[in-house]
Amino acid sequence: MFLLKKIVAPFFFPLPLCLELLLLGLVLLWCTRRQKAGKILVSVGTGLLLIFSFPFVPNLALRPLEQRYPPAPDLVAGQTEPDGTRAGKWVVVLGGGHSSDPQMPITSQIGSATLFRVVEGVRLYKAGPGRKLILSGGAVFDPVPDSEVMARVAQIMGVNPGDIILESASRDTEEQARLLKPMLGRDKFFLVTSASHMPRAIAMFHKLGLEPVAAPVGHLVRQTTSWSPGSFFPTSVAWQTAEIAFYEYLGLAWARLRGAI
Repeated sequence: MFLLKKIVAPFFFPLPLCLELLLLGLVLLWCTRRQKAGKILVSVGTGLLLIFSFPFVPNLALRPLEQRYPPAPDLVAGQTEPDGTRAGKWVVVLGGGHSSDPQMPITSQIGSATLFRVVEGVRLYKAGPGRKLILSGGAVFDPVPDSEVMARVAQIMGVNPGDIILESASRDTEEQARLLKPMLGRDKFFLVTSASHMPRAIAMFHKLGLEPVAAPVGHLVRQTTSWSPGSFFPTSVAWQTAEIAFYEYLGLAWARLRGAI
């Protein structure tokens, strides 16, 4: 099921979806007499291609996910926020991918999303003496587990190896929550992941009775009213934003269908 999910999901991402519509439309136009259907598919594919090429629509889709939870404050262990949240001794960082290549430095092997998460995890770890840094992520499409790469980066940033705990068997967020539950129990803990991924991660951890405190990072949508000439041209960044938004909404829908959240 895990592999099937990884194969099927990309077909519904914005760029592949637009290309599928365009190709199907061209086939109908050139190889069949269904000219009207072909024109409709080409028109829809072209329209979607334009819509997702500009930042406005992808940002509009991603913003509700990223703004669901505020950034984590600089709490020391045991300190209590005004809303009653107590900073725990655990800082859990969820892996976000990497590409092993011994010819590159470790900081180039780790994915940008994972790097942001590790930096935030180390910040929270250093903000409270006595905390432990739990790095979660297994080997999915790479022989080296995410957690091991994150651990090497964390140590470069000054984390004591004795304060690092690795969870190296999980393949996705649901497995991360399930495998971490025996260790975390009913303790409150900081959960560090990308801001867009946080709603799904929090829901899955809550479903298993865990008590995460959201620590989102790696926000892509900025609260700005400034405009530049580049705002009126299509960009690859807009497609990246659209893909992340689609991925998370599909993930939420799939998790609800299976009762995982």
